[in-house]
Amino acid sequence: MRKLRSTFIAVLFLSPGMLRAADPFLGKWNLDIKRSKYPAPYCPARMTIEMTSAPNGVHYHSETHLANGASFSADYVAHYDDHPTMVAGAKGVLLPVSLHRESSNVVIARYVSGLETRATSRRIVSADGNTMTVTTTSRDGSGNEFTNVGVYKKANSSSTGEFDLSRTKTDRLVPK
Repeated sequence: MRKLRSTFIAVLFLSPGMLRAADPFLGKWNLDIKRSKYPAPYCPARMTIEMTSAPNGVHYHSETHLANGASFSADYVAHYDDHPTMVAGAKGVLLPVSLHRESSNVVIARYVSGLETRATSRRIVSADGNTMTVTTTSRDGSGNEFTNVGVYKKANSSSTGEFDLSRTKTDRLVPK
């Protein structure tokens, strides 16, 4: 009986569901505009990112509202396996993204077009799990490189909630 109990505890703590529950990126994040650094025309007036667990990866949804009244969204389900995944937005399909987890609190997102990386985002969650910093390097229409630094505070939301995946279609570009 004692051996059975020990085995049950080991399985419980090592199960994939438990490992995903510990993902510090899961939950809702609100942009802290005062601590963020964007080139003037690109600074959002408001932005939220919400990530929930998906098998071997994450479901990402963001809502961005600019000062000029424009708004857009992004939605995808991706695995941390460097394979491109389609990104859907309110205005159509966006650049595909691939995710790579460098460590438990660091994820690299690469946005690609053809064989060229158009933008790279490095997401880092603080040790206390309350701040996520997203540093994105990309090029403008003239080929000039620029960097945005978005600082997000974790909202008081459950990271185990599920999105309604029927509202967008996210298909993998490269099958496993």
